[in-house]
Amino acid sequence: MKISASIYSNKNRSLEDLIKELDSVKIDMFHVDFNDQKTEIEKVEKDIIEIRKISNTPIDLHIISEKPNKYNNFIKRNKIEYVTYQVENIKENIIFHKSKDTSFGLAITSGTSIEKFEEYKSSCDFILLMTTTPGESGGTFNKINFKKIRDFKKKYPSKKIHIDGGVNDEISLILRIHGVKSVVSGSYLVNGNIAKSLLELKSSVSSSKMPVSDFMLLRKELPIIKENERIDKALEKIELYDFGCVFVENENNDFTGIVSMADVRKSLIKSLDNFKNLKVKDIKNSDPIVINKNDSINKMLKITQSHDFLISFVPVINNKELVGSVTFFNLIRSES
Repeated sequence: MKISASIYSNKNRSLEDLIKELDSVKIDMFHVDFNDQKTEIEKVEKDIIEIRKISNTPIDLHIISEKPNKYNNFIKRNKIEYVTYQVENIKENIIFHKSKDTSFGLAITSGTSIEKFEEYKSSCDFILLMTTTPGESGGTFNKINFKKIRDFKKKYPSKKIHIDGGVNDEISLILRIHGVKSVVSGSYLVNGNIAKSLLELKSSVSSSKMPVSDFMLLRKELPIIKENERIDKALEKIELYDFGCVFVENENNDFTGIVSMADVRKSLIKSLDNFKNLKVKDIKNSDPIVINKNDSINKMLKITQSHDFLISFVPVINNKELVGSVTFFNLIRSES
């Protein structure tokens, strides 16, 4: 996952010093907020020119304007690599001047539906979810966006997701789990030990008591099957959900295990001639690793890290009831 440093979140350092330190720790992008109700475009361009003199790191420009088309020449002239328009402020039809230099995105606040992206999907490569109040540094991440991320990935699998607002080490881990491409970090990154904060955003969590129920996949998002169903029905659900497993319940809706593709392969080896007659209960793993919905991120990590094999998903339970799951597919891909 890439990190875009919000350069205006630190008011106490010179731009040159900040850019040089960020480059020294190999930051991925420089995030530049531009609200034309608060700042003159000449000031922003002056800062971008200064950045270009000392760095080749891409610039990530977030434009908040009622009429953003008037900045098209500015974007082309400065060869801005990433440009995002805040959709709630726009009062004209956006003209996207596509070029090899610029990738465009659409920013929406937590209160705006991802459906708004539909009318811009042919011109935008990514969405930027504003997960705190736009323009405010140091806010708290709005957790409703975890579900919005999953919904967007399902509807627009070829588009990337960027996040801006309230990202610290624990939120960063969850976003990596969700397959987010890039996050903007302001106060957390640039107002302290930059190297330490960047490492935490990229790869670690210092401490977290957030319960997994705050960000897990919900029950309705999971492939669930009864244990008396045939194996072919389980395979159909694995294919439909593209999940790598199905979650198994008995007739009383109690969670009783999982069937993964590894379990299917083992059953094929053992019972090839009789495979079509097997039921889910015949091949399920009745003792999978599970976590409780009230378990914290720290506890989840301790549980998963205590095993010497790769864990791709963990069922989340409440007593005997399956209430959700945490998957690590995106995390494995991004860190492999």
